[in-house]
Amino acid sequence: MSTELWRQSALELAANIRDKKVSSREVLEAHLARIEEVNGHVNAVVRVMADDARAMADVADKAIAAGTVHGVFHGVPLSVKENIDVAGLPTTWGIPTFAEAIPTLDAPIVQRMKAAGAIPFVRTNLPDMALRTHTDSSLYGRTKNPWISDRTAGGSSGGEAAALATGMSPIGLGNDIGGSLRNPAHACGISSIKPSVGVVPDAQMFPMEARGLAFQVMNTQGVMARRVADVRAGLNVIAGAHPRDPISVPAHLTDLGAGEKITIAVMPTPPGGSTHPGIASVIRASADALSNMGHNMVEATPPFYEESIQFWKELLMGDIAGQTDLLRMIMGEGGRAFFDFALEINGEISMEQWVATQVGRDDIAREWQLWFEKYPVLLSPTWTQPAYVFDADIADIQGARDTFELMRPVLPVNLLGIPSAVTPGGMADGLPVGVQVIGARFTDLRCLAIAEQIESVLGLSTPIDPRP
Repeated sequence: MSTELWRQSALELAANIRDKKVSSREVLEAHLARIEEVNGHVNAVVRVMADDARAMADVADKAIAAGTVHGVFHGVPLSVKENIDVAGLPTTWGIPTFAEAIPTLDAPIVQRMKAAGAIPFVRTNLPDMALRTHTDSSLYGRTKNPWISDRTAGGSSGGEAAALATGMSPIGLGNDIGGSLRNPAHACGISSIKPSVGVVPDAQMFPMEARGLAFQVMNTQGVMARRVADVRAGLNVIAGAHPRDPISVPAHLTDLGAGEKITIAVMPTPPGGSTHPGIASVIRASADALSNMGHNMVEATPPFYEESIQFWKELLMGDIAGQTDLLRMIMGEGGRAFFDFALEINGEISMEQWVATQVGRDDIAREWQLWFEKYPVLLSPTWTQPAYVFDADIADIQGARDTFELMRPVLPVNLLGIPSAVTPGGMADGLPVGVQVIGARFTDLRCLAIAEQIESVLGLSTPIDPRP
């Protein structure tokens, strides 16, 4: 058994613990040592619960000795983004205002991962109020990209992605209303899933339990890991209806059948802006790999693509417009700057326009669902550019515009509540490129199956040591 247990995937660790090749305590200590070694270089982990985790690992080892396994992740360490409730620990949202906001209940996804045997042992960094694609917290500071340190780790789950990419955690939890599970996966070279809305329960105590409309229809909780198989196993654990989320459903998720070949649309250069040639090349290479496996690859773009991006902006900005003064008051300088640029770029949303956006969203969702009947999967970039130099998004208003342009491929997925898996398919300018696999609602497992096929041919070798 390798002494570098932090290199193993979550499912590998679970199997080795179950088979008594290694103890849960040994796995935990290996990850704690890895954090000591590398976190100072990336600032991804912001809280370590070592004592509680050690106690839980000892309980897990006693259960193994007694012949009892409590779930698929029995004894495996779990990292949790610090805007997801863990009972007894602050849900800070990256800002000083919530530094002592301590929930009394675990979020449903934390509850379910713990029931599957996982051991929450660290919390990870995020930008202020999770409202930025660059992870820089006024409470904890900036998370650096482990591949090139002056580049963004993405956001808002950037701490999670950097921790996973460097071996500080084998599996983690994040969330996504504008690519926040997928942006960091692209930037840091790991895998993730933004599930269909309703598949995974979304319930928090902070900042409040009641959610605005944009968060009801566009926000999702999800799993992040280095390997697609871990993401799939995690999704299976956290999925399903929960009483704290009234729109969560007991969904049956469509998978890819054994040996099944499908028609896949390929969109290397999404409309609405520029695409880095290295990004487009990785998407085409992924399409070639899938074609070699027998899938029918066709270059195509879904209907009303650019309109869906605009509607995402209108829906989100209209929902939070009434909270503008409060957000400015509690966010730090960087968060305020990006928020103000976003308001300036997208303009004020009238009530009439916001209502029309709801109607337009339904029309586009219908057209996309019909389009998926012909093309069951869409292959797309995650971002159309490699991870940008940190703070480029707030350098000036053009930097903010460039950020909205490069992240445009992630936004229709949130607007329409459909699933999207991301896995690295190559490199561009020395940085990972995330390939986005998008499908119709409730085809989450099929998206993961196609992502895993891409990973099997083009996947990156991670974890890595942080680089200058």
